[in-house]
Amino acid sequence: MSSLIASLTREYRRYKALGEGALAQVGDEHLSRADGDGSNSIAVIVWHVAGNLQSRFTDFLTADGEKPWRHRDEEFEGRTVTRQQLLDRWEEGWRALFAALDRLSDADLHATVTIRGQGVTVHDALHRSLAHTSYHVGQIVYLAKSFVGEAAWSSLSIPRGQSDAFNQRMQKPGAEDVR
Repeated sequence: MSSLIASLTREYRRYKALGEGALAQVGDEHLSRADGDGSNSIAVIVWHVAGNLQSRFTDFLTADGEKPWRHRDEEFEGRTVTRQQLLDRWEEGWRALFAALDRLSDADLHATVTIRGQGVTVHDALHRSLAHTSYHVGQIVYLAKSFVGEAAWSSLSIPRGQSDAFNQRMQKPGAEDVR
């Protein structure tokens, strides 16, 4: 039986891979593009996800998850970045998360951590963070697909019209859905 920490780690890795699959398909000219209606660019979303992950998971068990060095509002300021800057920032956040997860075991799940002065259990903090991260990865995927266009987009999940074939493959012994 898999541990809850291992299960959550796999889910985080799945969402990281989804985000990276979307980022790989979008052109550099679209990384910092935001519509004028107050929406966020991919770069802004990446800055926010990375800032959140770094803040929450640096000294996860011992310090408040909202670090004094984090300036959340600045994460939402428009920015023009290179692909390398974007990928470096993305990795910074994920490194902090995975380093913290590597130090956890299921025995830690009922411990209390603090986020913005409020005590929450480790398992609640992890679920909340996973939901938050997946929400923003979905935004990145949506924006990337809208920039690339339906015709050029390579599906990151089961492509349209291929559900039956996928389900049949999944019925075979040893099949594993890693989507």
